[in-house]
Amino acid sequence: MATLVLDNGAYTAKIGYSHEKVSVIPNCQFRSKTARLKTFTANQIDEVKDPSGLFYILPFQKGYLVNWDVQRKVWDQLFGREMYKVDFADTSILITEPYFNFTSIQESMNEILFEEYQFQAALRINAGSLSAHKYFQDNSSELCCIVVDSGYSFTHIVPYCRGKKMKDGICRINVGGKLLTNHLKEIISYRQLHVMDETHVINQVKEDVCYVSQDFYKDMEIAKLKGEDNTVMRDYVLPDFSTIKKGFCKPREEMNFSGKYKTGEQILCLSNERFAVPETVFHPSDIGIQEMGIPEAIVNSVQNLPDEMQPHFFKNIVLTGGNTLFPGFRDRVFKDVRSLTPTDYEVSVVQPKNPVSYSWEGGKLLSDNPDFDEMVVTREDYEENGHCICEEKFDI
Repeated sequence: MATLVLDNGAYTAKIGYSHEKVSVIPNCQFRSKTARLKTFTANQIDEVKDPSGLFYILPFQKGYLVNWDVQRKVWDQLFGREMYKVDFADTSILITEPYFNFTSIQESMNEILFEEYQFQAALRINAGSLSAHKYFQDNSSELCCIVVDSGYSFTHIVPYCRGKKMKDGICRINVGGKLLTNHLKEIISYRQLHVMDETHVINQVKEDVCYVSQDFYKDMEIAKLKGEDNTVMRDYVLPDFSTIKKGFCKPREEMNFSGKYKTGEQILCLSNERFAVPETVFHPSDIGIQEMGIPEAIVNSVQNLPDEMQPHFFKNIVLTGGNTLFPGFRDRVFKDVRSLTPTDYEVSVVQPKNPVSYSWEGGKLLSDNPDFDEMVVTREDYEENGHCICEEKFDI
């Protein structure tokens, strides 16, 4: 029996059979400004000729799955004949859900998986649990780790001990990639160019030029300098979707410090935005969100746990999720956590090679585990006992 592993994120769905490679696919529908009536789903975004002013229709709001109509369309696309050609009668599914998910959402998901799609078996689990599973498999001598999952809607900080999550230490920061992109849109719209409708383009800008500063005030001083002394400043060429399909950063030697470019390209000049936007994850109070940043939250989470376990958590901090891909992210987390913890504790921050699909890899490992068949709920179980069997078996 095949197992389909689906890490169903709010921004991308990481999907693949447990014996194959992973694909990362947008978990949403799009409408484009030009082809008003046509709706593109998931990987059909590549067919959009002019992605300026792309309108996103998301199944997730504030981190929870609320729009089932959109989610169904995306899943139909993923499971359908164009992509994974799922034979539901001979497939079990391992699917992720957020921490502290609402019961109503869980029940809807059970119904859709078992009654509509009729999967043979299903396992619902938190993405962080899969990341922890992979980490413990790769580092068999370790008993504890703390997973920092910084995704699209939230950043979660979750301690795991021997594969079980420690509920006392779970912490959520309401800052994710969506907020960072929106913040960057606002800053650019206020300072240079109205881009409030250009989510897709500005998201690309964020991924291309933003970085995490190691010393915020020093970089701020550099960003104030004029001309070539300003090593932070970058000129970003915006796409026009006819000749320039994808925006890019002008190489330093081609930058024109005196003013206008002769060519007709549209340029965004980015200076302190490059590091001020990712800084929000470390200091949400900068934009009026009264919460702890990641380093404080890690320390706070560990301090809620038994004393004798604390050193083990500090030396196994695992970073997953798309925001951790900002250059300098890992070093900054290390630097700040180090400065907040006693000197006799060892601090180590691990960033996997591909933090986005790390929990999917964990799911792949878990589905090959001999205990996997004990963990799933089969369709017979569900038809006999309904939702309560899922509540009993899934550790959510």
